[in-house]
Order: sequence, then C-alpha cells, then structure tokens
Amino acid sequence: MAKGSSIKRLKFCNFKLDALLEITNAINENLSVDKLLETYRHILLDELKIGKVIVFAKSDDWHIMLESGCKKSEHLNINVVKDLSEHEEITGTSSLQNEYLLSYDFIIPVYHDIKAIAYVLIGDVEEEKEGVSPTIKHLRFIQTLTNIIFVAVENKRLYDESLKQERIKKEMELASRMQSMLIPNTDLFPKNKDINIASFYLPHFDVGGDYFDFEKLSDKEYFFCVADVSGKGISAALLMSNFQASLKAYLTTGINLTELVRLLNTRVVINAQGEKFITFFAGKYNTETRKLTYINAGHNPPFLFDKKIKTLTELKDGCPGIGMLDEIPFIKEGELKVSNPSKLICFTDGLAELENDNHEEIGLAELEKCMSNNKPVNENFTCLQKTLNLKKGNPALFDDITILGIDFL
Repeated sequence: MAKGSSIKRLKFCNFKLDALLEITNAINENLSVDKLLETYRHILLDELKIGKVIVFAKSDDWHIMLESGCKKSEHLNINVVKDLSEHEEITGTSSLQNEYLLSYDFIIPVYHDIKAIAYVLIGDVEEEKEGVSPTIKHLRFIQTLTNIIFVAVENKRLYDESLKQERIKKEMELASRMQSMLIPNTDLFPKNKDINIASFYLPHFDVGGDYFDFEKLSDKEYFFCVADVSGKGISAALLMSNFQASLKAYLTTGINLTELVRLLNTRVVINAQGEKFITFFAGKYNTETRKLTYINAGHNPPFLFDKKIKTLTELKDGCPGIGMLDEIPFIKEGELKVSNPSKLICFTDGLAELENDNHEEIGLAELEKCMSNNKPVNENFTCLQKTLNLKKGNPALFDDITILGIDFL
C-alpha cells in the first residue's frame, strides 16, 4: 500500500509539473484568452475529473467567463458581490446560506493587486471510496493553477485596454489638432484705428464645444460671434465643427443676422436630433456709422463698457438657443450706436460658472473688475488669467472657456 501510494503521489506530482508547464508555455506563447480558458477547463474537467466549473470574472462588471457542467438556474441566482466577495480564501460551500451555492463544493477567489478579479466555483468533485479525494487534497494546486491562469487573463485584458486607450489618446490628439485649425488665429485679427480684437480659448478636454470667430465683411463692416454647445467632449466638438462650417457658408451670401440665426437653427435641429443645442451670440459692427447690431441666442449676455461715461451694459436682445426649438418663434435684433470709445467682451459658460472654494460664482465678478477701466481688452484678459488662474491643470475649471474681446476705438 505504501509503495502504491508513493507511486500515485509521484504521478500526481508529475501531472502538476506538466500542467504548470503547459499553462506557462501557453502564456509565454501569448495564446488567446479562449485558448487559455480551454486549457484550464481541460485540466480541471478532463484530468482532475471535476464535474462542473463556473468562473465569474471582473472587467467593467462581473460576468461569467467560463462555465461547464452547470445548470443555468444555479448561476442566475448567485450574486457575486453579495454571495462571494467576502471570501478571500478557498471556502467550502456546505455552510453557506445561498442554496444555489450548495450545488458546488468550493469557492476559489483570485486576487490581483489586492483586488478580486475572479471567483471560481467547482463542484461534483470525484471522491475515492476510501480516504479523501485527491482533488480535495490538492486544492492548493488548483488554486495556484487558477491564479496563474486568471492573472494572465487579467494582464492580457489590461494590456489590450492600454492599447485601446493609447489609440484613443492618439485619435484625441489628432482631433485636437484638427479642431485647433478651426479656431481663428488672433494674430490675423484687425488692429487698426477703428477696432482691435483679442481672444482667449481654453478647452476643458482635448477637444471642446466652444467656438468664436471674427470676419471682415467689407472695408467698413465686421462680423463676430461666440458659441457654446451644451455638453462636452467629442460629440460637442463634432456638432460645433458642423456649425462652424455652416456659419462660414452662410456668411458668404451677405445674409442678415436674423436670417442667419434661422438657418443655423434648422441645421442644428437636423444634426443634433434634439439631443444638443447651441447658445450663440453674433454681432455686426460698422466702423463708419459706429452701429452695432446683434442677436443673443440664449447665450451669456456680453458686457459693453463705455470708457468715457464708465457704464457697463449687458447685450440681451435675441431669441432662444440654436436647436432648442424646431422653429424659433421670435427674434429680436438688438441695435445700438457705440458713440464713445468702448469695449465688448463675450464669453462662454466656462467663465460665467467659475466658483471659489465656497461654491460662490466669481467668474463674472472678476470679469467686471478686470474690464471696468480704459485698458485694452488684451490687458483685461491678462488680468483675468492671473486672477482666476485660467490654465490647464486648474481643478476649479470644469468647462471650456472662451473669451472674445473687441475694442471699439
């Protein structure tokens, strides 16, 4: 009996070494997850004669990665968080409360970086007529095998995820570069005896949903605008890119502001399908007549500061936001004469909603302080950037920030 028992132990030791070598080779050869799972299933079910096995694995959520020999009703009534997460070591199921766990014999948890990544249930373990089943005696080997397999599977998942994230990062970098090409170059804006333009643009992510523009329509007339898509990220950036293309096309026709807003509304309704809208402020300024006309489509009212009489006026006339309604029911076009040297500052929600540590909005208060003087708008922007720390990495910034300033000289 002693000799037979020794031979049996030797055979099982050789089997364990062969099994571990097989698994190691499979991992080194970078076999697919399906191949690794098939090897694992073969060792447990065909070699160790385990009747059934089920593996719950974690990616975004817990899911079944492998099952064999199990009834559907068994695993449908097992909640990983409730029934399995408390087990950090191999656990027999005989004393557990969930009756569906009694269909199995053991729970084998798998941890990676102190985090549970899988739970393996094995059942119908073959028992010998006398003594303890060799499977039960070698549960530690099964645990080792299980850990090697599922840590390897997790590492493959993390590697694939890192590749995916790297691809996304490169695509976002490309999208950011392409979008930056749509943002006008302030250096090309006019700086003459009649008008001076300055701008500030800081997207919250690599791409943003803010937009501003300035166009010379004739020797005497200029067009300018600021826009902000509801929401953030790629979808907002795509809608804004389409909006910008439509705007550019309509401006070439010599269109008036009211008709421009109506056409843009139709375009956004078609493209956004009711999921997003755009707040929009657009204006035209005639340097000869000094007349400023504008439409505020649901946007934050820009500030007009008269340098001579020191008054600050909000430009509110307009209509609902672009894309909020299938058809805009009314549009009120604002008009005023800029009699004295003045400056106009337009901005988006990112500035308007800036808060301090006490959750008090401070963006507009600081804007009023910085612009209520006779300094040019570019110096006002420098004041704002310094006062509010408007730069990447500031945790208080949670939205795109765009500011467009015009000195009417």
